[in-house]
Amino acid sequence: MSSQQKDDRVGMWYATATFISWGILPIYWNSMKQVPSLQILAHRFVWSFIFVAILITLNKQWPLIKQVFSNLTTVFYIAGCAIFISANWFIYIWSVTNNHVIECSLGYYINPLISIAFGMIFFKERLNKWQTVSLCLASISVIILTIQYGQIPWISLSLALSFALYGLFKKLVQADAMISLALETMIMAPFALIYLAFLEANGTGAIAHVSPLVMVLLICSGIITALPLLWFAIGSKRVSMFTMGFLQYIAPSLNLILGIFFFHETFTSIEFISFGFIWIALLIFTFSRMRLSKPIIKENNLVVKENT
Repeated sequence: MSSQQKDDRVGMWYATATFISWGILPIYWNSMKQVPSLQILAHRFVWSFIFVAILITLNKQWPLIKQVFSNLTTVFYIAGCAIFISANWFIYIWSVTNNHVIECSLGYYINPLISIAFGMIFFKERLNKWQTVSLCLASISVIILTIQYGQIPWISLSLALSFALYGLFKKLVQADAMISLALETMIMAPFALIYLAFLEANGTGAIAHVSPLVMVLLICSGIITALPLLWFAIGSKRVSMFTMGFLQYIAPSLNLILGIFFFHETFTSIEFISFGFIWIALLIFTFSRMRLSKPIIKENNLVVKENT
């Protein structure tokens, strides 16, 4: 086995672990449903920052943090990342603890397609005809759910839009994944800490009212948050973007399975039809990406032969 093949295999393991962990997270957040969603979010930021700060200290990367803060444009983009990931985390936690896991799943199925649209708008990326068809099918899915619910499926769209905006700002940040995560949590941690201190002072905080097990789960939320992001960073450097794009659908698929069989949420025939449009859209999108990647692979193979 060549070193490249070994590297690809390692990347696949890290990427798969990332999306599986994100896929089963609803079980983790649901186990703390007695804690208000906003408190869970605040704890998640505080303990994430503490965990990442320890890693930054061990790796002696604090000078890099200071260097990033010297660039106001980068700070602006990182602040945007912090805001959008905060919104995404809050909506996600609230949805899971209020039995909307299936809607969460739909949101993360839609997310890549919104990211594609952002690529067109902000980076002048062009879509081929099949990718355009996939976007239209995804739009039909949202329209079907809107008609069924009698209102816009705001949970799904909010999750998809907030994470797509996070990805957009993340693309504009020129910093290491660990450094970027540290700065995002650093920006939000003071607000989260003040909020938690206020709640505890007023006797409404979780620390004095939850079991030791739930308190341990709140503390470990920092590790649960940071590790998959680090695995994602490692995996994305070792496998192709097409592979990462394909693997990312592991998470919403697991969310959907959990929503139906673990949380026993209703999954109507209309929702099945709506998801069907999303699945078809993703198949078409994946097929279009495979067609685009073939010439690149052939070209790379020719280069290798010439060099040997």
